[in-house]
Amino acid sequence: MFDSGFGGLTVARAFIDLLPAEDLVYIGDTGRYPYGSRPLAEVRKFAEELARSLVDDHGAKAIVVACNTAAAAGLDDLRASLPVPVLDVIEPGVAALVRTTVTGRVGVIGTVGTVSSGAYRTAVSCTGVPVQLTSAACPGFVEFVERGQTDGDEVTVLAERLLAPVRQAGVDSLLLGCTHYPFLARTIADVMGHDVTLVSSADETAFAAQRLLGERDLLRTPDGRRGEHRFLSSGDLDAFRRLGARLLGPELDHTEPWNQESDIR
Repeated sequence: MFDSGFGGLTVARAFIDLLPAEDLVYIGDTGRYPYGSRPLAEVRKFAEELARSLVDDHGAKAIVVACNTAAAAGLDDLRASLPVPVLDVIEPGVAALVRTTVTGRVGVIGTVGTVSSGAYRTAVSCTGVPVQLTSAACPGFVEFVERGQTDGDEVTVLAERLLAPVRQAGVDSLLLGCTHYPFLARTIADVMGHDVTLVSSADETAFAAQRLLGERDLLRTPDGRRGEHRFLSSGDLDAFRRLGARLLGPELDHTEPWNQESDIR
């Protein structure tokens, strides 16, 4: 599993809770985050490096792209080039979104790169469910999470401004289209109001992983064995360990270095 930083830990948490016997290797590319404002071609290159490292260096039997921007930029390429199944967070999140809505007015918030890619609009269209989608880019949210600042006046003021389009559209369900955003869920919920249901893709992605691994006969048999969990970062290891442990839990008790040059063969 990989992400630009800490956001994918929401997916890792759901995965560990649902599939405790499975081994997990997580790479947080904090040395190059945020991805949201980068050109999609550059993000696509990063995704290829990270995914290749997970397969070649860590023997991954499946890859979870726990980053909406990376999935929007390079999911098809990864699926075509890698010898293992590749899951994303976009399709499971959209499936949950269209199941949740009552009025048919739904919203998606994400990074500039994710929203501008049109990946969510395409995924919603592919469901065949007749909903009206409003999307909004939320630059700055990722940076707050990466600094460990998940509430307070600054976050609220920014949220009020960035969420205005989806509030004005009268959505009844809002997909947090970036794995960082669940860490801001309380603030987002306060701004959107109690009539709006927030949808996170983390749990849905874990269920999708369980189904895929089962279909491919790749699930580890539950025998009381706890899976091993390794966490790597391309940035400051101490910072990743401190903030990551607070966001994920006790599983992240240490962090190893990941270097995009030495780890890519």
